[in-house]
Amino acid sequence: MDAWVLLILTALGIAAPIVYPRWALRRALAKPLAAAGQAALERGIPFYRKLAPDLQRQLQRMVVQFLHQKKFVGCAGLEVSDEMRVTIAAQACLLLLNKPSKVYRALHTILVYPGAFIAQRDEMGAGGVITPARQQMLGESWSDGRIVLSWDDVERGTLDWQGANNVVLHEFAHQLDSESGSTNGAPYLGSPDSYRSWSEVLSRDYANLRHAAWLGRQDGVLDHYGATSPAEFFAVVTETFFTRPWQLAERHAALYGELQKYYRVDPRAWLPAPPPPEPEPAFLSMSLPVRAFARADW
Repeated sequence: MDAWVLLILTALGIAAPIVYPRWALRRALAKPLAAAGQAALERGIPFYRKLAPDLQRQLQRMVVQFLHQKKFVGCAGLEVSDEMRVTIAAQACLLLLNKPSKVYRALHTILVYPGAFIAQRDEMGAGGVITPARQQMLGESWSDGRIVLSWDDVERGTLDWQGANNVVLHEFAHQLDSESGSTNGAPYLGSPDSYRSWSEVLSRDYANLRHAAWLGRQDGVLDHYGATSPAEFFAVVTETFFTRPWQLAERHAALYGELQKYYRVDPRAWLPAPPPPEPEPAFLSMSLPVRAFARADW
């Protein structure tokens, strides 16, 4: 009899770490967002009421799961409020609409600073000499399951959705990128044909942005920070896709098409089209000499 009891207890001990999290998640998902959480969700996504009802339901459910599974940690004396948690969760989950997802399965912790924070970095100088350096950061995404955010910049991107940079979209795009096994600007796409099309379009537009940055010319919609690396290019174009979709579709139609296939939504349905731009003076539209530049590997 004692042997059977021991066997049962052993089986329960093995099963509990697997069964309990699933049971706890189902229990959490059975409860809708409270009224305060729903209000915070609508403030965190300024165009929430423009979403189709099915997308609203998806977003609510994913936000509940995100809040249940992820740990928020305030840094430098910041106390993370429920409003902050919902705002970050809502914007992060916006990237997952219409996609089967584990809601950032590898992510477990979001560290939130009051504002820009200082990170220690090693920089390689002439002759391969490595020296420590301090950099001011707005956000970071780590492959070990952590994201770091500046709340001031989260708030700025929320209040000026189509004007400011969006640090949440940017850093969570890095998380999606890393799900393919490496953070290289090519997230998991599902089929070889998708990768061929993605590589062709994003490599071309990345190279063009690098060229524009080298010349000191503004792209008109894409931030030059995207010319830093293929990974940063993907994060920048993700931000732009969700915050300035009309401009991106007009200036980079093929790129917009690739992102639309990947994200399975069209943000132009949620955001108003901008007024037509003022015409450029003739001398600004003159062609410039082209210098050879490297093609990115995706």
